[in-house]
Amino acid sequence: QVQLVESGGGLVQPGGSLRLSCATSRSIFDIARMGWYRQAAGKEREWVAFITNFGGTNIADSVKGRFTITREITKKTVYLQMNSLKPEETAVYYCYCRESTTGKDSWGQGNHVTVSS
Repeated sequence: QVQLVESGGGLVQPGGSLRLSCATSRSIFDIARMGWYRQAAGKEREWVAFITNFGGTNIADSVKGRFTITREITKKTVYLQMNSLKPEETAVYYCYCRESTTGKDSWGQGNHVTVSS
């Protein structure tokens, strides 16, 4: 199983920005994709974005134009830059990755993001 360590959550005002980080114990090239889901209280988990081992990205329509996913290969870290945050985006954000060889998913511990004035 791939170890994922998340950081960067917290409290932000509506319209503000936060950057989440997710560091993996394995080479990014061993991982087919890496990204985030989020889960608000009382709601189902929702996919947000991922980046592939080739550097391609896919962003959910609900956050497109406001969220950006990038990576730093040497640090084996992926980032989710979140701008223009809305109160309804308050949730626990979970980093995940899918291994290239097994197709198995691993999950981070989750990061609380609270958007409130």
